Amino acid sequence: MSDSVKYLLDEEHLPRHWYNINADLPEPLAPVLHPGSKQPITPDDLAPIFPRAVIEQEMSTEREIEIPGPVREVYRQWRPAPLFRARRLERALDTPARIYYKYEGVSPAGSHKPNTAIAQAFYNQQEGVKRITTETGAGQWGSSLALAGSLFGLEIVVFMVRVSFDHKPYRRAFMETFGAECIASPSPRTAAGRAILEAHPDSTGSLGIAISEAVELAVQRDDTRYALGSVLNHVLLHQTVTGLEALEQMAMADDYPDLVIGCTGGGSNFAGIAFPFLHRKLRDGLATQFIAVEPSACPTLTKGAFAYDYGDTAHLTPLVKMYTLGSGFVPPGFHAGGLRYHGMAPQVSHLAKLGLIAPRSYNQLECFAAGIQFAKAEGILPAPEANHAVRAAIDEAEKCRLAGESKTILFNLCGHGNFDMQAYIDYTEGKLRDLTYDESEVAMALAGLPSAG
Repeated sequence: MSDSVKYLLDEEHLPRHWYNINADLPEPLAPVLHPGSKQPITPDDLAPIFPRAVIEQEMSTEREIEIPGPVREVYRQWRPAPLFRARRLERALDTPARIYYKYEGVSPAGSHKPNTAIAQAFYNQQEGVKRITTETGAGQWGSSLALAGSLFGLEIVVFMVRVSFDHKPYRRAFMETFGAECIASPSPRTAAGRAILEAHPDSTGSLGIAISEAVELAVQRDDTRYALGSVLNHVLLHQTVTGLEALEQMAMADDYPDLVIGCTGGGSNFAGIAFPFLHRKLRDGLATQFIAVEPSACPTLTKGAFAYDYGDTAHLTPLVKMYTLGSGFVPPGFHAGGLRYHGMAPQVSHLAKLGLIAPRSYNQLECFAAGIQFAKAEGILPAPEANHAVRAAIDEAEKCRLAGESKTILFNLCGHGNFDMQAYIDYTEGKLRDLTYDESEVAMALAGLPSAG
Protein backbone atom coordinates (compact mmCIF):
# COMPACT_ATOMS: atom_id res chain seq x y z
CA MET A 1 0.00 0.00 0.00
CA SER A 2 1.42 3.41 -0.94
CA ASP A 3 2.12 6.03 1.73
CA SER A 4 -0.31 8.44 0.05
CA VAL A 5 -3.18 5.97 0.43
CA LYS A 6 -2.28 5.32 4.07
CA TYR A 7 -2.30 9.07 4.65
CA LEU A 8 -5.64 9.62 3.03
CA LEU A 9 -7.50 6.76 4.79
CA ASP A 10 -8.17 6.42 8.50
CA GLU A 11 -8.07 3.34 10.72
CA GLU A 12 -11.55 2.37 9.47
CA HIS A 13 -10.30 2.52 5.87
CA LEU A 14 -12.47 5.57 5.18
CA PRO A 15 -10.87 8.44 3.24
CA ARG A 16 -10.01 11.55 5.25
CA HIS A 17 -9.63 13.68 2.12
CA TRP A 18 -10.99 13.86 -1.40
CA TYR A 19 -8.44 13.83 -4.23
CA ASN A 20 -8.38 16.82 -6.60
CA ILE A 21 -6.92 15.90 -9.99
CA ASN A 22 -6.53 19.59 -10.91
CA ALA A 23 -3.28 19.52 -8.92
CA ASP A 24 -1.75 16.93 -11.24
CA LEU A 25 -3.04 17.77 -14.72
CA PRO A 26 -0.22 18.01 -17.31
CA GLU A 27 -1.99 21.10 -18.68
CA PRO A 28 -4.50 23.23 -16.73
CA LEU A 29 -8.17 23.26 -17.59
CA ALA A 30 -9.50 26.03 -19.81
CA PRO A 31 -11.13 28.75 -17.67
CA VAL A 32 -14.86 28.73 -16.99
CA LEU A 33 -16.52 31.72 -18.67
CA HIS A 34 -19.42 33.94 -17.61
CA PRO A 35 -22.45 33.27 -19.88
CA GLY A 36 -22.96 37.00 -20.46
CA SER A 37 -19.53 38.64 -20.60
CA LYS A 38 -17.64 35.52 -21.82
CA GLN A 39 -14.90 36.50 -19.34
CA PRO A 40 -13.43 34.11 -16.75
CA ILE A 41 -15.94 33.59 -13.98
CA THR A 42 -15.35 34.78 -10.41
CA PRO A 43 -16.51 33.29 -7.10
CA ASP A 44 -19.02 36.14 -6.75
CA ASP A 45 -20.57 35.18 -10.09
CA LEU A 46 -21.34 31.71 -8.72
CA ALA A 47 -22.58 32.84 -5.31
CA PRO A 48 -26.29 32.99 -6.28
CA ILE A 49 -26.12 29.31 -7.31
CA PHE A 50 -23.69 27.50 -4.97
CA PRO A 51 -22.57 27.85 -1.33
CA ARG A 52 -19.16 29.41 -0.81
CA ALA A 53 -17.42 26.19 0.28
CA VAL A 54 -18.53 24.44 -2.91
CA ILE A 55 -17.33 27.37 -5.04
CA GLU A 56 -13.91 27.17 -3.39
CA GLN A 57 -13.70 23.46 -4.17
CA GLU A 58 -14.80 24.06 -7.75
CA MET A 59 -11.88 26.42 -8.30
CA SER A 60 -9.30 24.69 -6.10
CA THR A 61 -5.97 23.29 -7.27
CA GLU A 62 -5.11 21.74 -3.89
CA ARG A 63 -4.40 18.02 -4.21
CA GLU A 64 -6.16 16.97 -1.00
CA ILE A 65 -9.34 18.55 0.37
CA GLU A 66 -10.48 17.47 3.81
CA ILE A 67 -13.81 15.67 4.13
CA PRO A 68 -15.82 17.33 6.95
CA GLY A 69 -16.52 15.21 10.02
CA PRO A 70 -20.34 15.24 9.64
CA VAL A 71 -20.00 14.07 6.03
CA ARG A 72 -17.69 11.23 7.04
CA GLU A 73 -20.14 10.23 9.77
CA VAL A 74 -22.86 9.71 7.16
CA TYR A 75 -20.43 7.96 4.82
CA ARG A 76 -19.77 5.41 7.58
CA GLN A 77 -23.28 4.02 7.08
CA TRP A 78 -22.08 2.26 3.93
CA ARG A 79 -18.43 3.14 3.34
CA PRO A 80 -15.98 1.73 2.61
CA ALA A 81 -18.04 0.17 -0.16
CA PRO A 82 -17.01 -3.39 -1.06
CA LEU A 83 -14.70 -4.37 -3.87
CA PHE A 84 -15.35 -7.87 -5.21
CA ARG A 85 -13.43 -10.15 -7.51
CA ALA A 86 -15.86 -11.49 -10.12
CA ARG A 87 -14.60 -15.08 -9.97
CA ARG A 88 -17.86 -16.65 -11.18
CA LEU A 89 -17.97 -14.26 -14.13
CA GLU A 90 -14.34 -15.10 -14.91
CA ARG A 91 -15.22 -18.80 -14.97
CA ALA A 92 -18.31 -18.19 -17.12
CA LEU A 93 -16.17 -16.30 -19.63
CA ASP A 94 -13.33 -18.83 -19.40
CA THR A 95 -10.93 -15.90 -19.33
CA PRO A 96 -7.46 -15.62 -17.80
CA ALA A 97 -8.33 -12.01 -16.89
CA ARG A 98 -8.87 -11.07 -13.26
CA ILE A 99 -12.04 -8.96 -13.01
CA TYR A 100 -12.79 -6.75 -10.00
CA TYR A 101 -15.74 -4.45 -9.45
CA LYS A 102 -16.27 -1.70 -6.89
CA TYR A 103 -19.90 -1.96 -5.82
CA GLU A 104 -21.53 1.41 -5.09
CA GLY A 105 -25.06 -0.03 -4.97
CA VAL A 106 -24.74 -0.59 -1.20
CA SER A 107 -25.50 3.08 -0.46
CA PRO A 108 -28.95 3.93 0.96
CA ALA A 109 -29.99 5.33 -2.44
CA GLY A 110 -28.50 2.39 -4.34
CA SER A 111 -25.80 4.24 -6.29
CA HIS A 112 -22.62 6.32 -6.07
CA LYS A 113 -24.54 9.60 -6.05
CA PRO A 114 -24.79 10.07 -2.24
CA ASN A 115 -21.01 10.59 -2.15
CA THR A 116 -21.57 14.13 -3.39
CA ALA A 117 -25.21 14.63 -2.33
CA ILE A 118 -24.28 14.30 1.36
CA ALA A 119 -21.39 16.72 0.94
CA GLN A 120 -23.39 19.33 -0.95
CA ALA A 121 -26.31 19.16 1.48
CA PHE A 122 -23.91 19.64 4.40
CA TYR A 123 -22.23 22.71 2.88
CA ASN A 124 -25.59 24.28 2.03
CA GLN A 125 -26.97 23.67 5.52
CA GLN A 126 -23.83 25.20 7.06
CA GLU A 127 -24.42 28.42 5.10
CA GLY A 128 -28.07 28.73 6.11
CA VAL A 129 -29.64 27.54 2.85
CA LYS A 130 -33.22 26.27 3.28
CA ARG A 131 -34.00 24.85 -0.16
CA ILE A 132 -32.02 23.13 -2.93
CA THR A 133 -33.18 22.69 -6.52
CA THR A 134 -31.74 20.11 -8.87
CA GLU A 135 -32.32 17.94 -11.92
CA THR A 136 -32.20 14.18 -12.32
CA GLY A 137 -32.10 11.80 -15.28
CA ALA A 138 -32.45 8.19 -14.18
CA GLY A 139 -33.46 9.31 -10.69
CA GLN A 140 -30.34 8.16 -8.85
CA TRP A 141 -29.16 11.71 -8.23
CA GLY A 142 -32.61 12.96 -7.25
CA SER A 143 -32.98 10.04 -4.84
CA SER A 144 -29.60 10.77 -3.30
CA LEU A 145 -30.23 14.47 -2.81
CA ALA A 146 -33.69 13.72 -1.37
CA LEU A 147 -31.98 11.44 1.16
CA ALA A 148 -29.31 14.05 1.93
CA GLY A 149 -31.90 16.78 2.31
CA SER A 150 -33.81 14.75 4.86
CA LEU A 151 -30.60 14.19 6.87
CA PHE A 152 -29.69 17.89 6.94
CA GLY A 153 -33.18 19.42 7.17
CA LEU A 154 -33.36 20.89 3.66
CA GLU A 155 -36.28 21.23 1.26
CA ILE A 156 -35.45 19.53 -2.06
CA VAL A 157 -37.08 20.26 -5.45
CA VAL A 158 -36.18 17.86 -8.26
CA PHE A 159 -36.86 18.36 -11.97
CA MET A 160 -36.87 14.84 -13.42
CA VAL A 161 -36.41 14.32 -17.16
CA ARG A 162 -39.87 13.47 -18.52
CA VAL A 163 -38.94 10.15 -20.14
CA SER A 164 -37.48 8.90 -16.83
CA PHE A 165 -40.36 10.41 -14.84
CA ASP A 166 -42.70 8.21 -16.89
CA HIS A 167 -40.48 5.11 -16.97
CA LYS A 168 -39.34 5.06 -13.34
CA PRO A 169 -42.21 5.67 -10.90
CA TYR A 170 -40.37 3.94 -8.04
CA ARG A 171 -37.54 6.46 -8.22
CA ARG A 172 -40.15 9.20 -7.93
CA ALA A 173 -41.69 7.38 -4.98
CA PHE A 174 -38.27 7.15 -3.30
CA MET A 175 -37.72 10.92 -3.63
CA GLU A 176 -41.18 11.75 -2.36
CA THR A 177 -40.82 9.33 0.57
CA PHE A 178 -37.84 11.36 1.76
CA GLY A 179 -39.81 14.60 1.39
CA ALA A 180 -38.61 15.90 -1.99
CA GLU A 181 -40.89 17.43 -4.61
CA CYS A 182 -40.46 15.70 -7.97
CA ILE A 183 -41.53 17.55 -11.13
CA ALA A 184 -41.56 16.19 -14.69
CA SER A 185 -39.31 18.29 -16.96
CA PRO A 186 -39.97 20.20 -19.14
CA SER A 187 -42.63 21.69 -16.87
CA PRO A 188 -44.94 24.73 -16.80
CA ARG A 189 -43.26 25.70 -13.51
CA THR A 190 -40.49 27.74 -15.19
CA ALA A 191 -40.05 30.03 -18.18
CA ALA A 192 -37.48 27.62 -19.60
CA GLY A 193 -39.89 24.71 -19.32
CA ARG A 194 -42.82 26.63 -20.78
CA ALA A 195 -40.73 27.67 -23.78
CA ILE A 196 -39.80 24.05 -24.53
CA LEU A 197 -43.38 22.85 -24.12
CA GLU A 198 -44.68 25.56 -26.43
CA ALA A 199 -42.25 24.50 -29.16
CA HIS A 200 -42.37 20.75 -28.42
CA PRO A 201 -45.49 19.78 -26.43
CA ASP A 202 -44.49 16.10 -26.44
CA SER A 203 -40.86 16.69 -25.45
CA THR A 204 -39.26 13.73 -23.64
CA GLY A 205 -36.97 16.20 -21.92
CA SER A 206 -33.22 16.21 -21.36
CA LEU A 207 -30.81 16.86 -18.54
CA GLY A 208 -29.94 20.18 -20.19
CA ILE A 209 -33.58 21.28 -19.98
CA ALA A 210 -33.99 20.06 -16.41
CA ILE A 211 -30.82 21.93 -15.37
CA SER A 212 -32.24 25.14 -16.86
CA GLU A 213 -35.43 24.74 -14.84
CA ALA A 214 -33.59 24.00 -11.60
CA VAL A 215 -31.19 26.93 -11.97
CA GLU A 216 -34.01 29.31 -12.90
CA LEU A 217 -35.93 28.34 -9.77
CA ALA A 218 -32.84 28.55 -7.56
CA VAL A 219 -31.97 32.16 -8.37
CA GLN A 220 -35.49 33.40 -7.57
CA ARG A 221 -35.08 33.09 -3.78
CA ASP A 222 -32.21 34.10 -1.50
CA ASP A 223 -32.65 31.01 0.68
CA THR A 224 -32.29 28.62 -2.28
CA ARG A 225 -29.26 27.17 -4.02
CA TYR A 226 -28.74 24.71 -6.85
CA ALA A 227 -26.95 21.35 -6.66
CA LEU A 228 -25.55 19.38 -9.59
CA GLY A 229 -25.04 15.62 -9.53
CA SER A 230 -22.26 15.36 -12.12
CA VAL A 231 -20.06 17.33 -14.57
CA LEU A 232 -18.55 20.02 -12.31
CA ASN A 233 -15.16 19.74 -10.59
CA HIS A 234 -16.48 19.67 -7.03
CA VAL A 235 -18.85 16.81 -7.86
CA LEU A 236 -16.07 14.70 -9.37
CA LEU A 237 -13.90 15.58 -6.37
CA HIS A 238 -16.45 14.16 -3.92
CA GLN A 239 -16.71 10.93 -5.91
CA THR A 240 -13.01 10.13 -5.49
CA VAL A 241 -13.79 8.35 -2.21
CA THR A 242 -14.59 5.41 -4.50
CA GLY A 243 -11.19 5.23 -6.17
CA LEU A 244 -9.26 6.00 -2.96
CA GLU A 245 -10.90 3.03 -1.27
CA ALA A 246 -10.33 0.87 -4.34
CA LEU A 247 -6.60 1.70 -4.29
CA GLU A 248 -6.28 0.26 -0.81
CA GLN A 249 -8.56 -2.69 -1.56
CA MET A 250 -6.56 -3.62 -4.65
CA ALA A 251 -3.41 -3.49 -2.51
CA MET A 252 -5.09 -5.81 -0.01
CA ALA A 253 -5.75 -8.19 -2.90
CA ASP A 254 -2.07 -7.89 -3.90
CA ASP A 255 -3.14 -6.79 -7.38
CA TYR A 256 -3.28 -3.63 -9.47
CA PRO A 257 -5.49 -2.83 -12.49
CA ASP A 258 -4.21 -2.83 -16.04
CA LEU A 259 -7.62 -1.42 -17.06
CA VAL A 260 -10.00 0.87 -15.15
CA ILE A 261 -13.49 1.18 -16.63
CA GLY A 262 -16.52 3.35 -15.84
CA CYS A 263 -19.67 4.44 -17.62
CA THR A 264 -19.92 8.13 -18.49
CA GLY A 265 -22.90 10.46 -18.75
CA GLY A 266 -21.71 13.61 -17.03
CA GLY A 267 -18.52 11.96 -15.80
CA SER A 268 -18.76 11.67 -12.01
CA ASN A 269 -18.92 7.88 -11.69
CA PHE A 270 -16.01 7.38 -14.08
CA ALA A 271 -13.97 10.08 -12.34
CA GLY A 272 -14.69 8.60 -8.94
CA ILE A 273 -13.09 5.26 -9.76
CA ALA A 274 -10.47 6.50 -12.23
CA PHE A 275 -8.94 9.72 -10.87
CA PRO A 276 -7.04 8.23 -7.90
CA PHE A 277 -5.54 5.62 -10.26
CA LEU A 278 -4.79 8.35 -12.81
CA HIS A 279 -2.88 10.09 -10.02
CA ARG A 280 -0.62 7.02 -9.83
CA LYS A 281 -0.24 7.04 -13.62
CA LEU A 282 0.63 10.73 -13.73
CA ARG A 283 2.90 10.60 -10.67
CA ASP A 284 4.56 7.20 -11.01
CA GLY A 285 4.19 6.48 -14.72
CA LEU A 286 2.10 3.33 -14.23
CA ALA A 287 0.77 1.91 -17.48
CA THR A 288 -2.90 1.57 -16.50
CA GLN A 289 -5.41 2.23 -19.27
CA PHE A 290 -8.71 4.02 -18.67
CA ILE A 291 -11.90 3.36 -20.64
CA ALA A 292 -14.86 5.75 -20.43
CA VAL A 293 -18.00 4.06 -21.78
CA GLU A 294 -21.01 5.98 -23.08
CA PRO A 295 -24.25 5.16 -24.95
CA SER A 296 -24.09 5.20 -28.74
CA ALA A 297 -27.36 7.16 -28.74
CA CYS A 298 -25.68 10.03 -26.86
CA PRO A 299 -22.02 9.78 -27.92
CA THR A 300 -20.58 12.89 -26.32
CA LEU A 301 -16.95 11.80 -26.03
CA THR A 302 -16.84 9.72 -29.20
CA LYS A 303 -18.73 12.01 -31.59
CA GLY A 304 -18.96 15.41 -29.88
CA ALA A 305 -16.97 18.60 -30.43
CA PHE A 306 -14.38 19.79 -27.90
CA ALA A 307 -15.54 23.36 -27.44
CA TYR A 308 -17.00 25.89 -25.06
CA ASP A 309 -20.68 25.26 -24.46
CA TYR A 310 -23.44 25.90 -21.97
CA GLY A 311 -24.29 23.24 -19.45
CA ASP A 312 -28.02 23.77 -19.91
CA THR A 313 -30.53 24.34 -22.69
CA ALA A 314 -31.67 27.84 -21.68
CA HIS A 315 -28.06 29.12 -21.43
CA LEU A 316 -28.31 30.16 -17.77
CA THR A 317 -25.14 28.33 -16.74
CA PRO A 318 -21.48 29.29 -17.24
CA LEU A 319 -19.57 28.22 -20.35
CA VAL A 320 -17.18 25.32 -19.91
CA LYS A 321 -14.83 23.70 -22.40
CA MET A 322 -15.92 20.11 -22.85
CA TYR A 323 -16.90 17.48 -25.36
CA THR A 324 -20.45 18.37 -26.33
CA LEU A 325 -23.22 17.50 -28.74
CA GLY A 326 -24.64 21.01 -28.34
CA SER A 327 -26.74 22.32 -25.47
CA GLY A 328 -29.89 22.15 -27.61
CA PHE A 329 -29.48 18.44 -28.34
CA VAL A 330 -32.22 16.20 -26.89
CA PRO A 331 -31.12 12.53 -26.83
CA PRO A 332 -33.57 9.73 -27.67
CA GLY A 333 -35.34 8.11 -24.71
CA PHE A 334 -33.12 5.10 -24.04
CA HIS A 335 -33.28 3.50 -20.58
CA ALA A 336 -29.89 4.60 -19.20
CA GLY A 337 -31.36 7.94 -18.24
CA GLY A 338 -28.34 8.98 -16.20
CA LEU A 339 -26.22 9.00 -19.38
CA ARG A 340 -28.52 11.25 -21.44
CA TYR A 341 -26.51 14.48 -21.19
CA HIS A 342 -25.25 16.58 -24.09
CA GLY A 343 -21.88 17.39 -22.51
CA MET A 344 -19.07 15.72 -20.59
CA ALA A 345 -17.33 16.91 -17.42
CA PRO A 346 -14.56 19.40 -18.28
CA GLN A 347 -11.99 17.36 -16.35
CA VAL A 348 -12.93 14.11 -18.12
CA SER A 349 -13.07 15.93 -21.47
CA HIS A 350 -9.64 17.45 -20.86
CA LEU A 351 -8.14 14.06 -20.03
CA ALA A 352 -9.69 12.56 -23.16
CA LYS A 353 -8.28 15.39 -25.26
CA LEU A 354 -4.84 14.72 -23.78
CA GLY A 355 -5.16 11.02 -24.67
CA LEU A 356 -5.04 9.84 -21.05
CA ILE A 357 -8.43 8.10 -21.25
CA ALA A 358 -10.05 6.19 -24.11
CA PRO A 359 -13.76 6.72 -24.87
CA ARG A 360 -15.99 3.92 -26.16
CA SER A 361 -19.71 3.65 -26.97
CA TYR A 362 -22.26 0.82 -27.00
CA ASN A 363 -25.91 0.34 -27.94
CA GLN A 364 -28.39 -0.43 -25.18
CA LEU A 365 -29.29 -3.99 -26.23
CA GLU A 366 -25.73 -5.26 -25.96
CA CYS A 367 -25.41 -3.50 -22.60
CA PHE A 368 -28.56 -5.14 -21.21
CA ALA A 369 -27.28 -8.51 -22.44
CA ALA A 370 -24.04 -7.92 -20.53
CA GLY A 371 -25.93 -6.85 -17.40
CA ILE A 372 -27.98 -10.05 -17.37
CA GLN A 373 -24.87 -12.15 -18.01
CA PHE A 374 -23.19 -10.43 -15.07
CA ALA A 375 -26.25 -10.86 -12.83
CA LYS A 376 -26.46 -14.59 -13.53
CA ALA A 377 -22.81 -14.99 -12.56
CA GLU A 378 -22.45 -12.52 -9.67
CA GLY A 379 -26.00 -12.22 -8.31
CA ILE A 380 -26.30 -8.43 -8.65
CA LEU A 381 -28.55 -6.82 -11.26
CA PRO A 382 -26.81 -3.63 -12.44
CA ALA A 383 -28.47 -0.32 -13.20
CA PRO A 384 -28.84 0.32 -16.97
CA GLU A 385 -26.08 2.93 -16.72
CA ALA A 386 -23.68 0.48 -15.04
CA ASN A 387 -24.36 -2.08 -17.77
CA HIS A 388 -22.17 -0.01 -20.08
CA ALA A 389 -19.15 -0.58 -17.83
CA VAL A 390 -20.07 -4.26 -17.50
CA ARG A 391 -20.19 -4.57 -21.30
CA ALA A 392 -16.72 -3.09 -21.69
CA ALA A 393 -15.29 -5.25 -18.89
CA ILE A 394 -16.68 -8.42 -20.50
CA ASP A 395 -15.36 -7.40 -23.90
CA GLU A 396 -11.89 -6.79 -22.47
CA ALA A 397 -11.98 -10.13 -20.66
CA GLU A 398 -12.95 -11.83 -23.95
CA LYS A 399 -9.96 -10.20 -25.62
CA CYS A 400 -7.75 -11.68 -22.92
CA ARG A 401 -9.22 -15.14 -23.56
CA LEU A 402 -8.61 -14.91 -27.29
CA ALA A 403 -5.07 -13.62 -26.80
CA GLY A 404 -4.26 -15.95 -23.93
CA GLU A 405 -3.26 -12.88 -21.95
CA SER A 406 -3.90 -12.25 -18.28
CA LYS A 407 -4.87 -8.70 -17.32
CA THR A 408 -6.41 -7.17 -14.24
CA ILE A 409 -9.67 -5.34 -14.99
CA LEU A 410 -11.37 -3.00 -12.50
CA PHE A 411 -14.75 -1.41 -13.17
CA ASN A 412 -17.20 0.65 -11.15
CA LEU A 413 -20.57 -1.00 -10.66
CA CYS A 414 -22.08 2.38 -9.87
CA GLY A 415 -25.56 1.24 -8.85
CA HIS A 416 -28.07 -1.59 -8.70
CA GLY A 417 -31.02 -1.97 -11.06
CA ASN A 418 -33.71 -2.72 -8.49
CA PHE A 419 -35.66 0.41 -9.47
CA ASP A 420 -35.19 -0.31 -13.18
CA MET A 421 -37.13 -3.55 -13.51
CA GLN A 422 -39.45 -2.22 -16.23
CA ALA A 423 -36.41 -1.78 -18.44
CA TYR A 424 -35.41 -5.40 -17.83
CA ILE A 425 -38.99 -6.54 -18.46
CA ASP A 426 -38.98 -4.67 -21.75
CA TYR A 427 -35.64 -6.25 -22.66
CA THR A 428 -36.64 -9.83 -21.87
CA GLU A 429 -39.95 -9.37 -23.72
CA GLY A 430 -38.14 -8.10 -26.80
CA LYS A 431 -39.65 -4.61 -26.58
CA LEU A 432 -36.36 -2.72 -26.30
CA ARG A 433 -34.55 -1.60 -29.42
CA ASP A 434 -31.36 0.23 -30.13
CA LEU A 435 -32.06 3.93 -30.58
CA THR A 436 -30.11 6.28 -32.79
CA TYR A 437 -29.77 10.01 -32.55
CA ASP A 438 -30.66 12.34 -35.39
CA GLU A 439 -27.36 13.54 -36.86
CA SER A 440 -29.07 16.59 -38.32
CA GLU A 441 -30.20 17.60 -34.82
CA VAL A 442 -26.62 17.30 -33.55
CA ALA A 443 -25.39 19.36 -36.49
CA MET A 444 -27.94 22.06 -35.68
CA ALA A 445 -27.03 22.01 -32.00
CA LEU A 446 -23.31 22.23 -32.73
CA ALA A 447 -23.92 25.03 -35.20
CA GLY A 448 -25.29 27.01 -32.26
CA LEU A 449 -22.17 26.69 -30.12
CA PRO A 450 -21.28 30.02 -28.52
CA SER A 451 -18.39 32.03 -29.90
CA ALA A 452 -16.03 31.88 -26.93
CA GLY A 453 -12.47 30.83 -26.30
